[in-house]
Amino acid sequence: MAFQEDTVPCLNVTHLYGDNLKMKERFVILKETFHKKYGHFPSFFARAPGRVNIIGEHIDYCGYGVFPMALEQDIVFAVSTNDTALYRMSNTNQLFNDFETDIKNFSIDGHQWYDYVLCGHKAILSEGHVTAPVGMNVLVDGIVPKSAGLSSSSALVCCSGLASMKANNIVLDKLSLAESCTRCEKYVGTESGGMDQAISFLAKSGTAKLIEFNPLKATDVQLPDGATFVIANSLRDMSKAENAGEYYNMRVAECRIAAQILSNKFDFNWRNTRRLVDTQNVLNKTLEEMLEIVEEVFHKEPYSRNEICQLLNITDEELIKECLNPTTIHAQSFKLYNRAKHVYSESNRVLLFKKICEQQNEDSLKLLGNLMSESQTSCAVDYECSCEELDILTQICREAGAFGSRLTGAGWGGCSVSLVSSEKVEEFIKVVRSKFYEIDEFRRAKVADALFATKPGCGAAIIDLD
Repeated sequence: MAFQEDTVPCLNVTHLYGDNLKMKERFVILKETFHKKYGHFPSFFARAPGRVNIIGEHIDYCGYGVFPMALEQDIVFAVSTNDTALYRMSNTNQLFNDFETDIKNFSIDGHQWYDYVLCGHKAILSEGHVTAPVGMNVLVDGIVPKSAGLSSSSALVCCSGLASMKANNIVLDKLSLAESCTRCEKYVGTESGGMDQAISFLAKSGTAKLIEFNPLKATDVQLPDGATFVIANSLRDMSKAENAGEYYNMRVAECRIAAQILSNKFDFNWRNTRRLVDTQNVLNKTLEEMLEIVEEVFHKEPYSRNEICQLLNITDEELIKECLNPTTIHAQSFKLYNRAKHVYSESNRVLLFKKICEQQNEDSLKLLGNLMSESQTSCAVDYECSCEELDILTQICREAGAFGSRLTGAGWGGCSVSLVSSEKVEEFIKVVRSKFYEIDEFRRAKVADALFATKPGCGAAIIDLD
């Protein structure tokens, strides 16, 4: 049985958003829009926040801890139940069509907005939490920028899971919800590591989190005084599910193969190895020692399929079964050295980031910023998940006075996050606006929603209509 502090809270709008009149008006409009759509008012609201990953990119699915914080921007569901066997859903964004399906028997193909809603709903069904679900009516409203690296898709999945839980009158603890949503988000085709779902449920206002896995664990980390994070959207869209076999899932596969080759090299059962952390654990080495091993074992040129098969003594058919996934089965070239180097070095940067936060001194912001900038270089060079716009944007941010700046999220587009002295935020934003956004007509039109300062927000919640 879950304890109260372990379960998703029920809060009112003022508790969540303070005296933000725009947010209060948002819920008034949502109630009225829901009424026009379904002929009655919603029974409750559910919300789940987006997130910014401060440091620790592309290492959660390798088994390593990450350092995210929740944003104030969120996904909100207005919800009621119905006496049919249907799940009816609508979206305030007119670009997304209405959809309805059987509440229990449905398919997910990963190409539509409502597939993410169904993933969250499936997290409640397929995990055995409820076997006879009630019909539902939902209206979805999202203010997390889409395809921007701020986890709008996972926030949608998490909010859906929370809404289905509440509608079916069951109570699950936050950890169970996060783990169920992580497993079920894979139905849209991405091999998520669990960071996005964990921070969406476990976030606490005013603190960042060190999120660790197997078992899932979240530790509050107090950021240094005077630290503000500024989000800047490169305005190049890229979703995890889009071209997953070429980008996101390909990196997952390369890391898995690197871990398997390392295990095999040291005579461990590589077939039981799925993540780079598994290899570190069986070798009982530090992250620094693993980096030395990477330099010794891997050559820097890409590996071919045939070379990997020879190293593991397997056929191509076994390579597909043991190492790849449906979106990467046609890949021919694998950059194992670069991917393993990034994962082990980035994992070490996360631990150093936490240590600096715990030992705060006058140099803390500078040291943290250096780690963030090192992370950006590693993401760009070794993991190749940056892009020209992000490379330019992070450089502008550093020149504008940021202690450090890096991409956040899956990459290949989306946002940067910069560590800025709180007293210099206004001037920083002015410079970045001038040098990155004002020079381009498209960017200039988007800058109001693309560039903003933020501090750690709270996690998912049921919202009291009163």
